[in-house]
Amino acid sequence: MAEPHIETFALEPGRVIGAKYVVEARLGAGWEGEVYKVVERTTGAVRAVKIFFPRRNERGVRLRRYAQKLEKLRRCAIVIKYHHSEALRVGKQQLQCLVSEFVEGELLGDFVNRQPGHRLDPFRAMHVLHSLASGLAEVHAEGEYHGDLHAGNVLVSPRGIGHVVKILDFFHWGGSTPANRRDDIVDVIHLFHSILGGRERYARQPREVKAIGKGLRRGLILAAFPSMLDLKQHLESFEWSTPGSPAAVRDRSRHLLARGR
Repeated sequence: MAEPHIETFALEPGRVIGAKYVVEARLGAGWEGEVYKVVERTTGAVRAVKIFFPRRNERGVRLRRYAQKLEKLRRCAIVIKYHHSEALRVGKQQLQCLVSEFVEGELLGDFVNRQPGHRLDPFRAMHVLHSLASGLAEVHAEGEYHGDLHAGNVLVSPRGIGHVVKILDFFHWGGSTPANRRDDIVDVIHLFHSILGGRERYARQPREVKAIGKGLRRGLILAAFPSMLDLKQHLESFEWSTPGSPAAVRDRSRHLLARGR
C-alpha cells in the first residue's frame, strides 16, 4: 500500500501524541517532516520532536541516518543533542519520530529581520559568523559536514556581546567528502553576506568584511580559507585597518553589554 501523501500534520497546541507528549508549538517544517515543541507528560521535560513524512522516510532510512549523524556529533556544541527515536501514534497512524533536546532560540532569518534595516552591522555579523565557523570546525574535524546552511537552518540566541548558535537539518545523504566541507565554507560566507544586507549593502561594507566575503567568488574564498578552522582563526586574529573601526567595535561592545544582550 502506498504511503499517504501528507503535507502537514497540523498538530495544535494541547494535542497529545503517542499518549506521552503534549504539543506546545510547531517550530518549523522542512522537506522531510515537521518539528514540534512538546512536553513529556510523565516528567514535564521539554523536548523537540521531529515527525517524518512517511513518503520521505521509507523503511526509516532518513530517520536512521539523521540520528546516526547527530549521535556521532554529540560532542559538538553547535549540534542539538539527540535523545532517541520512536514510533508515535498520531491519529490513526504510527509515525517515525526523532526526539531531541529543545533549544531556546530564534531562526537566524527571523532574528535578522527584526533588526533595523533587516540586517546586522558588521560587528554583530562577525560574531555570528565566528560562532558558526567555530562550531562547524568541530563538525568538520569529526569528518562530517552540514550541506544546507542558510538563515532558516540556524538558531541564534544573543549572549553578552556574542551569540550562541545551533544548526538544524543536516543534509545527510551520501558520505562526507572534502568537497562537501568546502561547500560548507562557501555557504557560510554567503550566509554572512546575506545577514549584512546582501549585494545592496556590500559596496559600503568595511574592508575587513570584504576581505572575508571576497565578492562571493568561490575560488577566492577557498584560497583564503581552505578549511573552516582557517576561517575561525582569521576572525580571531585579523586587525581592523579601517579608520575608527577599533573604537567602533569597543563602543558597540559596551552598548550591547549595557543592554544585557
